[in-house]
Amino acid sequence: MDFIFMLTRNDRTVEDCLDLVDLIEPVGLRHVGFKDVGVPADVLRSLTRAIHKAGATSYMEVVSTTPEACLNSARVARELGVNRLLGGTQVDAIMEVLDGSDIEYYPFPGKPIGHPTKLRGNAVDVEADCQDFAGKGCAGCDILAYRATEADPVELIQAARRGLGPARRLIVAGAVASAERISAIKQAGADAFTIGTAVFDGSYSPTKGSILSQLRDVLADCERV
Repeated sequence: MDFIFMLTRNDRTVEDCLDLVDLIEPVGLRHVGFKDVGVPADVLRSLTRAIHKAGATSYMEVVSTTPEACLNSARVARELGVNRLLGGTQVDAIMEVLDGSDIEYYPFPGKPIGHPTKLRGNAVDVEADCQDFAGKGCAGCDILAYRATEADPVELIQAARRGLGPARRLIVAGAVASAERISAIKQAGADAFTIGTAVFDGSYSPTKGSILSQLRDVLADCERV
């Protein structure tokens, strides 16, 4: 299962994100992402180049809350040339923005609300949304399972897997802050997960002090599940 390290804290890209790409390079991360808010577009351009130069796959997650802002974020993702765009719910419009590019799209199933984003909706909603995504040619979905307000996170992941089928990728984002949760989402059918804040605040491995130690522990737990 893939670990996507998000250069984000509290659903915003951290201001020193460019410094962090150099810092984390010795860990050998292969999946690195950021949010569409927190730093200016010119920083995001430099950040995307730095991630690619490090040999990693780049991700941008949309957390904008209005339809027009989400579409503008999709346009930014296309201009940046990220590998994978996560989030948003305006699937048809965003797919149209990305048409002709090499960017893979992973929308949010369910009903994401607010910022930091929470997830409303039940397993039936999520499965139906993911079936719709698959039918429209999305690469998979990005589900905020552990930010759910109305349903069990594992049941939502299982529902997303049923809806997507076996061929599309299922990413779990938000609050995956322990080895136990990594194991649970793996068993439920996820292909990848994101962590940002839990690395930066040291809560993933509370007895250790450095970002590098936190990242190494997450990677080691990925190998064990």
